[in-house]
Amino acid sequence: APVIKVAEDLTGATYGRSEQLIKAGDTESADYHAAHTDDIRFRVIADHCRTGLMLILDGVTPGNEGRGYILRRLLRRIIRSARLLGATGVTMEKLMDTVRSTMTPSYPEIADNWERIRAVAVGEETAFLKTLESGTRLFETVAAQVKGSGLTELSGDAAFSLHDTHGFPIDLTVEMAAESGLTVDKEGFDARMAEQKARAKADNRAKKHDHADVAVYRPFVDNHPTVFLGYDSTEAEGSILGIVAGGALVERAGEGQKVQLILDQTPFYAEAGGQLADRGQITGTGGAATVDDVQKTGKKVWLHNVTVTGGEFAVGQRVTATVDHTWRHKARQAHSGTHMIHAALRQVLGPTAVQAGSLNKPGYLRFDFNYGEQLTADQLRRIELIANEAVDADYQVNTIETSLDEAKAMGAMALFGENYGSEVRVVEIGGPFSMELCGGIHVEHSSQIGPVAVLGESSVGSGVRRIEAYSGVDSFRFLSDQHKLSGALASQLRIPSEELPDRVEALTTRLNEAEKRIAQFRTAELSAKVGDYLLQATMVGDIRVVAARVPDGIVAGDLRTLATEAKSRAGSDAGVIFFISSDPESGKVPFIAAATDAAVAAGVKAGDIIKTVAPYVGGRGGGKPAMAQGSGSDAAGIDAAVKAVRDIVADATGAK
Repeated sequence: APVIKVAEDLTGATYGRSEQLIKAGDTESADYHAAHTDDIRFRVIADHCRTGLMLILDGVTPGNEGRGYILRRLLRRIIRSARLLGATGVTMEKLMDTVRSTMTPSYPEIADNWERIRAVAVGEETAFLKTLESGTRLFETVAAQVKGSGLTELSGDAAFSLHDTHGFPIDLTVEMAAESGLTVDKEGFDARMAEQKARAKADNRAKKHDHADVAVYRPFVDNHPTVFLGYDSTEAEGSILGIVAGGALVERAGEGQKVQLILDQTPFYAEAGGQLADRGQITGTGGAATVDDVQKTGKKVWLHNVTVTGGEFAVGQRVTATVDHTWRHKARQAHSGTHMIHAALRQVLGPTAVQAGSLNKPGYLRFDFNYGEQLTADQLRRIELIANEAVDADYQVNTIETSLDEAKAMGAMALFGENYGSEVRVVEIGGPFSMELCGGIHVEHSSQIGPVAVLGESSVGSGVRRIEAYSGVDSFRFLSDQHKLSGALASQLRIPSEELPDRVEALTTRLNEAEKRIAQFRTAELSAKVGDYLLQATMVGDIRVVAARVPDGIVAGDLRTLATEAKSRAGSDAGVIFFISSDPESGKVPFIAAATDAAVAAGVKAGDIIKTVAPYVGGRGGGKPAMAQGSGSDAAGIDAAVKAVRDIVADATGAK
């Protein structure tokens, strides 16, 4: 009830009208059906607000899969229901705050997590309102076309377009269609979605497997899975079981060819879990090759993408596979560094900041995590400090092969939605500090990671943030460069390095103030020139026309200031203003037109003037009858454009 009361205040609609009409015996009128629909929307808001808040409290963030998709559906139904009831502004914060007030006595943890809950709900509303505005317009157009054709079903293609172009979930399209008396070809939509996913998978396989037909690898997946030795060694002997060139199996590969070598066993780590594949060499008595990439197929067979640099390779040949030691060392530093960052994130942001993706390559890592708002500078500093303290602690890194149930009982973190086998690998760093399910390559002690330097964080999607960092010697180089930069700035400003932030802030403040004063002077200077231009006005019938070329370098914003001032001075008289300039540096030709209310009433519209003169300077533009502007690129036509304005006004008013 408290949520419904707030919803009434936000929307202007009234809950319970359908019950009143039932008591009055009115259950058939259009008014009753409208009231009944409104009551349903109120109940949707009340129910979904409670459920949505509790889901966010539990660590769920809006997304496109799993629990995140359910939460997104709930929040978006709240937003749309409020809109349909008459809300014109934002609603989520007030609605959620009401739920907080009513439920906190029973769930005290809501108060502790309120800022995060509020940020997630408000963030989803902000993003969805943009989607709703553009998508609704398209839906209404499509629905009108369907009805105009005498049909009752929205095609799967149209529903897919709404989803793919405007982010409309299919359930929302189905709901809107039902409200319009239409159905949706759900099977057609599912078919289009399946086609898109199949294309994406095919493209991904093609890129990773040299456009080979997956059937080429089937005999190896079924009968000869690769034995991976990379956890314990960086060099191993093996036999070539197969060679794939140009998407087909071949018996031999010679110098200069790019092929895939399939070995019976290998020390090379294949790209997985965000960690890039190892690089290195494969050599034999008759040939040598550089390993450019390693991918898995069927989760069982390692495909070594190589360039043959000398000699020849043949099926059955014995070879030595050697991982580049520097590459492996720096790659495992980055991967273990990612675990440090993840653990630090959870300490600073709480247990709901869970992994949403990662990338690890030599010296560099990025970590995506679910979180609804931008991190502060202090939070980033604390995350970096905690990660480096763990590095300095020289924690032992242990790996444990166990069952999935046992791993979860140990407290190991698993990615939601990830498919794990019955046997898993747990990577433990410092006992409770970090324990995750992970198949990647790691250091033996946390100190081997070297320093971790956080570069910053950014948004990569709704409710998903990304931290980027360097590890090892790359981190040292970055910090060294930063030290040199701060030292150079401090030297130039003749202050100690620790005073740099305050001095830069003071200089920035002074610069902003100076720019404001310059802008004020410029505005005053432009206003002073308006009088000169008004003196040049000519009469076209009863309309005073000011059309002039102003000095070069006056940009569009300044032209608008001039035109607004001139229009203001015209007062209630019928007047038309047109100013045009050129910018020698950019080559642009900005222009603007303004018309007083009296001029518009006489038939002169600023938008029409702009559209007519634009071709003279090779440009285009538009706007409203009272004010319009545009831009061109041919300054040679400026004088002709100015001259044309008088003729345009004469044609519009019939004056001579």
